[in-house]
Formats: sequence, structure tokens, C-alpha cells
Amino acid sequence: MTSSYPYTPTTLRTSVKPRPWVSFKPHEGHVKIPPLPFKPRSDDLLGTYSISTHIIPAANPRVTPSIPVPEPLPRSSKRTERDIKNLGLELMEQQVRQGEDGYSGVTDERLLWNCVNRYVKKDREVKVRTKGITLFLVHATGFPKEIWETHLYYLLAACGIIDEIWSWESVQHGNSALLNKQNLSGSFDWTDNARDIANFLINYMPEEVETSSLPIQLHRIPASIGESRQKSGFSSRTLVVAGHSFGGCSVTLAALHFPALFSSMILLDAMIDTYQEFTWEHTQYLVGATLMRRDQWPSREDALRAFKASPMFSAWHPDVLRLYVNFGLYEDESGCVRLKTPPIHEALVLANPRASRETWELMEKLDEKIELLWILPGKPSEDVSMLAELRKQRAWRRPANSSNIVFKSSGHLVDSSGVLQKSLREL
Repeated sequence: MTSSYPYTPTTLRTSVKPRPWVSFKPHEGHVKIPPLPFKPRSDDLLGTYSISTHIIPAANPRVTPSIPVPEPLPRSSKRTERDIKNLGLELMEQQVRQGEDGYSGVTDERLLWNCVNRYVKKDREVKVRTKGITLFLVHATGFPKEIWETHLYYLLAACGIIDEIWSWESVQHGNSALLNKQNLSGSFDWTDNARDIANFLINYMPEEVETSSLPIQLHRIPASIGESRQKSGFSSRTLVVAGHSFGGCSVTLAALHFPALFSSMILLDAMIDTYQEFTWEHTQYLVGATLMRRDQWPSREDALRAFKASPMFSAWHPDVLRLYVNFGLYEDESGCVRLKTPPIHEALVLANPRASRETWELMEKLDEKIELLWILPGKPSEDVSMLAELRKQRAWRRPANSSNIVFKSSGHLVDSSGVLQKSLREL
């Protein structure tokens, strides 16, 4: 694929030293399976892909420190842009101080859970390909795992080569957040999302693509198979990843440590960054504004009307916005609807970008066998103009076996279904 950005050598560096990978440790004793706070899916995609939701224990131990969750701030229309930015800066500096205090992060063994959606082809012909394509999707900050489904409708209608799709959900997002409500920390290290992803791919993704149903809690595969995957990859799958923003950084960090698992990666403006100057200041405002987000409405229709009146949400495709309302909200005890991903936990993800900087430093070492396609925004805006040089260098941080395409009509929330179709056809 011809690249939009020509080769651009790296001149930007960070001042962070990447930390060593923390190995997995099985939870000791009996693991109590939590009751599901959500209704299992019973629908399908296009009549050809069955949908089911599953849970797995998250990686143990946690790198994220176990600290109290800050109290939500009262919303106020009187806060100025400077006030909002200062709120974000305060939370970001708090996260930095925790790292500077020498916290090692290897003693917290609280039990958390990850939710995943599975979309499997009903009439898969096993004899056609012995190692068919499995698509693995990783969401951005603030989105539930179902946010990809509009993309999937277009993709699967035009591209029938995918046998199975898994859509990932971080511990504080969507249904995962409902499961972990009582055990989430007042901090979040992106490294744990990478470790949770690797834990799923190594220890829980089924060995074969089965059209039959799977249990809600996926069984841990034999240790010998997990060890083989780490060395040689999947025996019956070709794993293609699409990761957006925070999700793109998380899955790249996982690939840096377990490259054999991955065939190719589609990185949608993945937040692999140096966090210098404009990025750091811009993030301060994003963190503060996220802390101020409204998180409760009388009904889903009221929420939908409010989102349609928002400059950001009104620009979304109507189907994507409806997915967000249907799967990003839940009914609370009062009968109102509330964000599944609490604003404080969304803000905590944005406020702690150390792993993003570490991934930038490590990126040039990513195994060249993994094909990379960067999808980048090009719609005129302050964000795009100020970060243009950074994005050029990011797209060529690991130059071998890489390509990129700029969507001139899109911002950070890139609509990429057409590029996904093209790239999958070329595999």
C-alpha cells in the first residue's frame, strides 16, 4: 500500500526509561466467578456471525498501584477553560508523583475481570483455509467494545475472509467496569491493559475456531499451549489486530513482548507518543474536561438527544452513536441511565501516559515480521496541525514492513472501515 507520509526519520525522543515486563502469576486458591451485571447477547451480525460475551480473569499481579479512587468533582458551567486545564494538570501530576515515589507495582493481586465479545462465522468452511483470519479489536479510551460493530457491518458485508472476531474491553470500560466496580484503583497504568491483552491471547483464546457456543467464563488453556504460542504463535489462527488510540498503544506494547502472536497490526492513530509540549498541554485539558463529563440521564433517549447536541458526538455516524448509547450506558438503581465507564476512570487513563512514552522508545525494536498499517487523521484542526510532525515520525518509528494512510476528512476518531477492508484483502 502506498503511504501518505513519506519516510520520516525519528528526531523526537522521550526521557523515560522503559520498565521491565512483569510476568503473569495465576491467582491462588478458588477464583469466584462474579454474577454478570449485563444481559448476554442473543443477536447476530448480518445473519452470518453469532455474537457472545465472555469474561476472563485479568492479569495478575497488577502494575497499577492500588489507591483510593478520587471523589467525583461536582459539575459546573462556571469553570473556565483555564480551570478545566488546571484540574487535568493536578490529576496528571498526581499520577507522575506516584511513579516518582518508587512504586514497584508488583504486590497488588486484587482480582479484576476483562470482558470480550466474540463474533464467529456460523457456516465456517474448515477445509477452505487451515489457518484462517482472526480479527482482534482494541478500543480507545472511553468506548465500549461494541463501538466497532458499525465498522464490522460494512467490513463483513464486503470482506468474507474473517472466521472469527474478538472485541476487547479494558478493566474500567463498559461491561468490564460493571464487573470491577468495587475493585478499581484510583490510578491506571496502560501497561496493565497490555498485560491483560497478552494474558487473554496466551492463556484464554481458544485453540481452534469453533462454531459451537463457548462458556461465559473462558477456560484457561493448557500451559504447554500457552508456552508454544509465546514462541511460535497460534497453530490454527492468523491474528490481525486493529487498535485505536489508547488501545493501539496497549496492543503494540503487548506485541513488543510477544511478537510471535501477531501477524499484522492496523493502528488507528495509536497514542504512542513523546508527550512533549503541545501533547502534554492538550492532554491536561482533555483530562479536566473528562472529569467534568455528564454521566447520568433520565433515559437512553434523553442521553441520545444530549449527545446529538454535542459538537463532538453530533459528528459521529448515527449508527455508531446509537451503539454508544445502547452499550456504553446502563440503568442504575434509580432507573436512570449512567455511563458504564465512569468519568473519573476515563480521566485516569488519559492522565497516566507513561506507558505510551515507553512504547515510543521501544517501538523501533518491534519484530519486522509484523506488518504495520497506520491510519492517521488529516482533517484540519489544532490537534492535527500541531501533531503533524509527531504523527509522521510515529508512522515510521519502525520503518520496515510499514505503511500509512491519512484520512483527510477525519480527526482522531477515524472512520476506517474502507481501509480495513482493503488491508484485509491484501493479507
